[in-house]
Order: sequence, then C-alpha cells, then structure tokens
Amino acid sequence: MTSHSYDVLVIGSGAAGLTLALRLARARPELRLAVLSKSRLSEGSTLYAQGGISAVMGPPDSLESHVQDTLRAGAGLCDEAVVRFTVARAAESIRWLIDQGVPFSRERRADGREAFHLTREGGHSHRRVLHAADATGRALEQTLEAQIRAQDNVDLFERHIAVDLITGAKLGLAENRCLGAYVLDRESRRVETFSTRVTVLATGGASKVYLYTSNPDVATGDGIAMAWRAGCRVANMEFIQFHPTCLYHPAAKSFLISEAVRGEGGRLLLPDGSPFMHRFDERGELAPRDIVARAIDHEMKRLGVDHVLLDISHRPPAFVRSHFPNIYKRCLEFGYDMTREPLPVVPAAHYTCGGVMTDLRARTDLAGLYAVGETAHTGLHGANRMASNSLLECLVFAAAAAEDIQATLDNQPAPPAPPPWDESRVTDSDEEVVVAHNWDELRRFMWDYVGIVRSDKRLERAQRRVELLKMEIDEYYGNFRVTNDLLELRNLVTVAELIIRSARSRKESRGLHYSLDYPRPDDSAPPRNTVLTPANFAA
Repeated sequence: MTSHSYDVLVIGSGAAGLTLALRLARARPELRLAVLSKSRLSEGSTLYAQGGISAVMGPPDSLESHVQDTLRAGAGLCDEAVVRFTVARAAESIRWLIDQGVPFSRERRADGREAFHLTREGGHSHRRVLHAADATGRALEQTLEAQIRAQDNVDLFERHIAVDLITGAKLGLAENRCLGAYVLDRESRRVETFSTRVTVLATGGASKVYLYTSNPDVATGDGIAMAWRAGCRVANMEFIQFHPTCLYHPAAKSFLISEAVRGEGGRLLLPDGSPFMHRFDERGELAPRDIVARAIDHEMKRLGVDHVLLDISHRPPAFVRSHFPNIYKRCLEFGYDMTREPLPVVPAAHYTCGGVMTDLRARTDLAGLYAVGETAHTGLHGANRMASNSLLECLVFAAAAAEDIQATLDNQPAPPAPPPWDESRVTDSDEEVVVAHNWDELRRFMWDYVGIVRSDKRLERAQRRVELLKMEIDEYYGNFRVTNDLLELRNLVTVAELIIRSARSRKESRGLHYSLDYPRPDDSAPPRNTVLTPANFAA
C-alpha cells in the first residue's frame, strides 16, 4: 500500500484550495504540500463560474453598502461580523489576483482613463462585480493552476478522491485530531494513505444531489460528508440556491446563463412574450436569486410549461457579443442566437449555502482540519447567497486559513503512521447497477420533494426514502471495494439526509427555504441557524 507524508493536505483544487495552497507554499517554502483533485486539476465549479467577484473598488460604492446588501440578501441569518470581515478584505484579494495575472475586463471611461469594468447582479445596489468577460472562473482557475504547477514544494494528485478522514478517535488515540485521509487513486483503483499535520477541505458544494444542476459532476458534497462522519457540525443545509436561468436544452446539461445577463438588461418573459417579474418583486429581474427562481418555478407550474424565456436581444448585438462572448458562442452551438431571439431557461440547483461550520480562520470543530469555499459554513451567506460573493469568500477565507496555518503549524505534532486501508473482507462488485439505480433515485426524489418549493408531506416522503437508500448504500460499501461512483453516492446520500433534516426542522419560509406549510418568516423570535451535531461530535 502506498503511503504519503506531508505537512499540509488540501483536498480540492478550485479557487479556495489553490489560493490557500499557493499562499502557504510561497510563505513557507520549506513546507511540503499535497493538493488532491478528483478529476483534472481545473475541473470544478470555479472553472464554470461566469459572473465575477464582488468587491468595492471606490466611490460611489462603499463597504457599508456591500455589507448591507449582503445582510439583506441573507434574510436575517448572516453573521454580520463575518460579512464585515469578508467585505473589508475584498479589494486586497482582487489586488492579489491581479498580481497572479488574472485578466479582469477593463473599459475606457469618458475622461480617457482605463478602469475595471464593473457589472451589477441581483441583490447589489451598485456595480461592484469584477469579471473576466463572462468566464471569470475559467480565467481565475487557469491562472491559479499555472502558478501552483510552478511551485516546487507542492505535489499535485489528479484523479484522486478522498475516501474518509483519518482521526485520532478512529485510531483510539487520546487526542482526537485530523491526521490525514485515505484516498482512492482512480487510475490504479487502490486506496492510499496521506498522513498530514493539517488537512484542508476545499471540495466545493453538493448540488449534484439534485436531478438538475448547473454544477459539474464532481460537486457531490464530499467534504461536507467526510467532516460530518469525522464529528464536525454542519449548519444551514436547507438553504440550497437554485440558479434561475440555465439553458433549457436536452444536450446542454443545464448550461448556466450568467446573472450578469439580467444585470445588463436581460428580461424574463413568459412563452407568450409577456414580462412577469414585476408581479413578484419591485426589483424585477434584479431581485435576489431565490425570488427569481421561485417566480419562474411558480409560472412554469401555473402554465404547465417546460421553461420561460430570457431576452437581451433588445441590446445592440455588438454589446451582447462583447460582454458575453462565451455564452453567445455556446448558445449558438445549441441553435440560439441571443442577439436576435430570447433563450429558453429553467432553474437548476446551483450553490450550497450551508456546510461545515468554521470560524474566521476557517477552523472546524476537529483540530487540524480546516474547511474553505463552498464546503464551509462561515456565516457570510445566511439564508441566501448574494451573487458573486462566493468567489470572494473562497479568496478571503483561503487567505485567512493560510495565515493561520503558517502561524500555528510548527506547534502541530507529527502524525503517527495510520494503519493501511483494509480490503481483506471485501470483493469486487458484481452489481454495479445498484450504484447507478440508487444514484438516479436519490437525485430524482431530492428534486421532486426537496426542491425550490417544499412541504411537510414532501419532506416526510424524502426522509423515508433517504433512510432506506442509506441502509442499502452502507451495506454495499461494507461488502465491496470502493469505486469513485460508490464514494460519491455514499457522500451524496449523507448530504441529502442533512438537507432533509435541516429543512424539516425549519418551521418557516426564509431565504432559499420555502415551505407551503409555513409560507412566511417566523418573526416571533430572532432568526436562528440550523445546526446539526453528529453523535461523535469532535469538540
């Protein structure tokens, strides 16, 4: 069995994971770091992020305005201290990205000076979203990937998926801390051991738990599930953000149409061409995503239609092509010219607002374990993430975690050698159809029962089904050698259970959680986070 020993293990290679690894590797060149990627290094939600990064770059915008917009979108559940911490560090994060070579879009102002082109998205009261055309995530990911590949003290492990965290409790040690992870090499199909002083979860969100999602296939909630099994609390898992506008086409796999299209004047229309957003919110198309997604869902169900329309063809064709070159090109491939006609769109699961509970240094409940990015619940997003605050959160908390690890790593003990992965009592599966069937069943009932609009009856049905599936998957996991699909399914059913439990415990509608049985917020007491504590709580 292959064993590895590193100072720091980063599980995940998106904006959060690569930012942390790059900052730490440069600050402490004597350290040895490992970065795991489940697929190729760049494959993840960051790569597909179209919109941008929110940051206050000067008047007439202000930090206070950004704070208040975020708090308003979060529907009373944002941690204001966390919001202020994040917003105050936004400009520095942008400057750091510029130093790395990220090519943010620029424009020439009327006075002849060049400046960053700032766009506006739902929930923002000012133009404050920096972007690289309509492919900000791709520019960010590719830049960070090039930089991390140049670091001599960072080893990159592509096509490796973490199986589970190794903890002191599992090894029977007096001190319970994270000691590394068991990891499946997808090429050799063998499980390897990674022993580390510090482990970082940067595995992204869990939107693949739903039938329709804008996320890539790797977004299976791995970090959230592993942290839960290791004894960490999770919070606010009921708040799943559905992106309102994904291209409706059988071959598009829910290709995302950026919210910036609406920010630049795109209008949502019914199939007969009539607008409808003004009937749901005075901000119209610029209302927060949860309101827009519910409005679209309501109109689709009311009319019995498969999609609505997003129209920006009233803007000059040159403007559309220059601002949204990649979206324009991709839509042409599917037969739609967005400069001449509206696009058919539907909502799709997009972002996990809850996650593993962390502090301002990205520490979890388990010593030696950090969580950054969409995997984490920092308190920034509350009940609803404001557009383009997610990449900002990745950058700010990755920097905070890197700084904390740099300052404390020398005090962390060298991990003991964990036992090798035991495959003595398992065999290769002769029933892979079980994994495929359970995968499909899970994602379909989550979409039908735990989607944009919920009810007590739907959630009860989902609870019964997830309990049965969990038993089947646990039995399968205990009898057969692990595979990538089995590990992802095991993590997804864990995350599905957490989402359902959280949704059932919230007896109100707030932010992204909307219940037919409790259609209004409960104002009888201050809003509270939904915190789930595992039986093996680590702290």
